[in-house]
Amino acid sequence: MARILIIEDELSIQKMIEYDLKQLNYEIDSALDGFEGYKKASSTLYDVILLDIMLPNMNGLDICKKLRQEGNEAYIIMLTAMDDEYNKIKGFEIGADDYVTKPFSPRELAARIKAGLRRKGVSKNDDTLYYNNLKVVQSSYQVFNGNEKVELTLKEFELLVYLIINKGKALSRDQLLNKLWGFSYDGDSRVVDVHIFKLRDKLDPKAEFLKTVRGIGYILI
Repeated sequence: MARILIIEDELSIQKMIEYDLKQLNYEIDSALDGFEGYKKASSTLYDVILLDIMLPNMNGLDICKKLRQEGNEAYIIMLTAMDDEYNKIKGFEIGADDYVTKPFSPRELAARIKAGLRRKGVSKNDDTLYYNNLKVVQSSYQVFNGNEKVELTLKEFELLVYLIINKGKALSRDQLLNKLWGFSYDGDSRVVDVHIFKLRDKLDPKAEFLKTVRGIGYILI
């Protein structure tokens, strides 16, 4: 599922876009403030960023320029009510991928997002999972923490995927053992604890995201 960030200070427009895109099964984050939007865009991986130009605290052109300087590869679509050549050219010069002038129809915006995802090689399906700052691409067995790639073993990868899919559920050691190692597994049941320890060490040494449920097992919060 593709992840999209909407940085738009007009709440009515933001909510309209958010509603329309959620109907298309995209995962959506939003920000009403330029600086807040920049912080989200620079700390979390997004496939598409819808970026208004006129924003409080930090304008869209500055956000786009800074993100590109930092190596951010999201597909950036600029949103603005200013239909003038200068802002369009300026946007493209600093790294914007596309430009939509308000007012725009939901169908037009959806079509531009779809085209952008196609160019990036991202399909709108469940192949890609997101959790906080993690991006998990199941088809290629890749995990990214922010912009950093994380090297996991196959079993660590499978464990992470299962935990994300079951986010918020307390999973017993036996449940994890049977699901990932199979009912016929006759090894040490502590293998689950070992893999949980390794996941924590590689993804979050403070273990703030993956909690132990005493007497049961583990839960991804």
